[in-house]
Amino acid sequence: MRCLRPVLIVLGLSAPLLPAPISAAVPVPAPALANASLRPIGFHDLPGWGEDDQAAAFRTFLVSCRALARTPDEVGPTSVPALVPGLIRACAAARALGTPTPTARVARLFFEANFRPYSIVPEGTPAGFLTGYYEPEVDGSPVRDADFTVPIYGRPADLIPTAPPQDSNRGGAQRRQGDALVPYYDRAEIEDGALAGRGLEIAWLRHPVDLFFMQIQGSARIRLPDGRVLRLNYDGHNGYPYVPVGRLLIQRGLVPREEMSMDRIRQFIEADPAAGRALMRENRSFVFFKAVPLAHGAGALGAQGVPLTPGRSIAVDRALHTYGAPIFIAADLPLAGPDALSPFRHLMIAQDTGSAIVGPARADLFFGAGTEPGAVAGRIRHPGAFTLLAPRFQADAAP
Repeated sequence: MRCLRPVLIVLGLSAPLLPAPISAAVPVPAPALANASLRPIGFHDLPGWGEDDQAAAFRTFLVSCRALARTPDEVGPTSVPALVPGLIRACAAARALGTPTPTARVARLFFEANFRPYSIVPEGTPAGFLTGYYEPEVDGSPVRDADFTVPIYGRPADLIPTAPPQDSNRGGAQRRQGDALVPYYDRAEIEDGALAGRGLEIAWLRHPVDLFFMQIQGSARIRLPDGRVLRLNYDGHNGYPYVPVGRLLIQRGLVPREEMSMDRIRQFIEADPAAGRALMRENRSFVFFKAVPLAHGAGALGAQGVPLTPGRSIAVDRALHTYGAPIFIAADLPLAGPDALSPFRHLMIAQDTGSAIVGPARADLFFGAGTEPGAVAGRIRHPGAFTLLAPRFQADAAP
């Protein structure tokens, strides 16, 4: 019986020897994903599955399980709930293991027993597409002075989103002008002072490009002169669609496609401030922030309301995917430098989203906070293979 007990726990099956009861299992129907076909495959068909450290993915999965059990205080736009019943069941099986740090082998058995892999084949394209993101860390000031002149704005009270709260990072935004509703101020109008004097300034930065990259990433850590670190999170935008300025630089022949990165964008903006300012204004979208508590060692918060794990958390299209779902990514990426590709074969957990993350096989890989993760994230614009791990079982809803 001692040999049977771990197997039953990993499989998520009820047994008298379990430390806590798990409800009867009901098989989950094959999942569906808009604009893609899902092809069932075996775990042995996943390149690099046997070499990955699934224990790291297991720990990140447990973080999502906490959000499924209790809604966090800071939650972003919601994802589709299609896989939630199955994920709740898998979370119960994960907790039944009795440890948040199983061995890689036990973690691998857990995922193989509780999930079924489906290769995501997007319509019209041969592969998925990956980018990277990170949490910027920049110097700032709580007050304006000669060095810090670029304001970070909180959400204005007159901002009226045209989309429901669960779609807050998409859709338009308006403001009232007399008896009419008109589009909200765009980036140029805000930079020219449309919001000045309202007391919306949270902090001040040295350079406009720092704010621009903060708005692309959706969060930041601001190092204040007194040693404190201010954590800022996304709190809405002005309703204009996001325009990737890197694509504009490529189209105009200003930066070769193979050299495009966030570092190259920064170089262009800083080398010619007037041209850089005009470039940034072509992205009329403007993001607002709010200050949130920063616990020691805490990572950036994803839309699921949980701290993100570098190398294991991804942002997905929340209109298609479910937060907490495991997705295996296989790609060759420039992790060590811009001139060499390294194999990236990792089980990731969907915990975040973004307005530019659109499509069934589209993801942003989270690399952490600071300059080095930012350099790696800025190099990622590469194809990749996506495999959704859909739950095998969900709890029996019958009393």
